[in-house]
Amino acid sequence: MASGRELSGVLPVIQTPFDVGGRIDETALTAELEWVLDQGVSGLTTGMVSEVLVLDDRERRRLTEVVVGVARGRGALSVISCGAETIESAVAHVRHAQQCGADAVMAIAPVTEDLDDEATFRYFAQIVESTALGVVVQDASGYVGRSLSIETLARLHDAYGRRVYFKPEAPPIGQRLTMLRDATLGEARAFEGTGGAALTDSFRRGVVGTMPGAEVCWAIQGMWSALQAGDWSLAYDINGPLSLLINLQTTIDSFVAIEKHILVRQGVIGSARARPTSDYALDDETRDEVDRLVDRLRAIVVSGK
Repeated sequence: MASGRELSGVLPVIQTPFDVGGRIDETALTAELEWVLDQGVSGLTTGMVSEVLVLDDRERRRLTEVVVGVARGRGALSVISCGAETIESAVAHVRHAQQCGADAVMAIAPVTEDLDDEATFRYFAQIVESTALGVVVQDASGYVGRSLSIETLARLHDAYGRRVYFKPEAPPIGQRLTMLRDATLGEARAFEGTGGAALTDSFRRGVVGTMPGAEVCWAIQGMWSALQAGDWSLAYDINGPLSLLINLQTTIDSFVAIEKHILVRQGVIGSARARPTSDYALDDETRDEVDRLVDRLRAIVVSGK
């Protein structure tokens, strides 16, 4: 059943920890989710860096159940990834998320089929019409698929209004946010989707929140709070090393590897095991640079409080 709560603020996309047998480590997962919420964020999200594309249906359902359960227990929001290669599978994920008590779902377009604008609209429309939940339309074309046209996004807004949110990730981020805002007369509600790197610019363009990775969500929550308070100096100070950190992450596999490394380094999870889909490996020099940037972020956030 829909919660009726609107989405806003920092909604980190969590990482999925695995045990030595390659199974989801639910104990580590729960500890991670609690830690994320302890950073003062608005809720929890599952998405591509949660490795949902390499989980089977049973694993995805279980991930949803744990994430929604922890969020509900803390009074926090939960947004569940439901994108799939067929509309039937996507709708099944949507209905399961709704049954679990999620606040919203998030979907990407199929990645193995090049849908035109009309087919893309129909795909997302069927998802929206299958549920009472809010739906976040994610343009993940920075990593997979092709970009979603502003016309298609505006058409979804015109058809479903406040039921639909947007997470545009295709470059140029800022210009596309403005185009979507203008095409919907300022009514479209969008989330920054570049891990926080574009948050200062996106905030000026009217985003209602951000969906970064979970590993430095404390820094992004600090930046979001600074922006809301009008403390642009602190926001830009945080944005500097954060952007350098995001620049090291150019593929889904690099995001997963680096984010899990940071979580391990902070003692949040015990292992950086992943299900790689490429030959990306985190080398020593990249790891050292990641550590330096995280340390700089921590120092800035602590001094800015």
